[in-house]
Amino acid sequence: MPPQFSIEPGPQGAEFPGSGQPDTDALARRQPGTGPFARQPGSSVRQPTARLIAPGGRHRRPMPASLPEGTPALVLAVPSVGEDGLTGPTAEIATVLRVDNPELDLRTARIDHGGRGDPSGIRAVLADAAARRPAGAPSAVVVPQVVTPHPAAVRELREAIAASGANARIGEVFNTNALLAEALHHRLADAGLARADRVRMFSITTSADGIILATVGGEEAVGTASVTAFLLAARLALPVMAASLDAKPTIEEAAAQLDGMGVTRIALAPCVIGPEADPAAIEEAATAIGAKCAAPLGAHGNVIKLISLAYGQVLSHLETPGT
Repeated sequence: MPPQFSIEPGPQGAEFPGSGQPDTDALARRQPGTGPFARQPGSSVRQPTARLIAPGGRHRRPMPASLPEGTPALVLAVPSVGEDGLTGPTAEIATVLRVDNPELDLRTARIDHGGRGDPSGIRAVLADAAARRPAGAPSAVVVPQVVTPHPAAVRELREAIAASGANARIGEVFNTNALLAEALHHRLADAGLARADRVRMFSITTSADGIILATVGGEEAVGTASVTAFLLAARLALPVMAASLDAKPTIEEAAAQLDGMGVTRIALAPCVIGPEADPAAIEEAATAIGAKCAAPLGAHGNVIKLISLAYGQVLSHLETPGT
């Protein structure tokens, strides 16, 4: 059972550590659009071994300001539970990344369970990226669209990379708890379930005195989210617990623990980007414990920052194409 965290309120006006202007406001001002792709034709590629690039710390390399021709594509790989996994948040994230990085060859793909012949499946997308680059050159950086560990998705990606023959690497965006805590805070505030940051220049009446972070991906995801829960508890001065939609501890078990602490109004905060979790499962979990629910993280600015950092981290491990 992961640890539970409860932070007592501090002096009035000092309950939230200061933070910058929320990225959600900046995202709302962005105009949709796409930029040109930097692609270079090539020939067939050699068979590589899928290699996972471990996430770095707070000083990881960001997305380079300039990307030369032949730079590996960024593939947003969605472990989707529905047919609309490449729309909604995934499409919004891709749009922002293309606007910010017009030279980036960015693709979206479903993690195709069992290798279906789907052109939007990860194997087909990887094969196409490899065909547009010189033989043997790194062709893609695959970033799973998850913010907590998801062993099943990573395992399927390794298998897909091996089957496609692409010289691709996997980058991951978790172990970045401070950015996730801030994004979850914003989503809760947007739903009226937590006080907003003072710098957002407005205040609201909250309707929750305890928070459950809902994860997917198994027990490892809950363990990682427990650190995020601690940081979110410090921001909100409320008890915050992590639980799972597909493993132990369950949402109901976390709710029972909060009830034992005297918490009567619980809010559910999905610690997911969106398409990797079943919306019906989130709704059913909230209904089962009588909780109100915030929106998933979606295309929050911090999520986009984490994806950029994951891509830059992998590039720092690769030789520059053509050298």
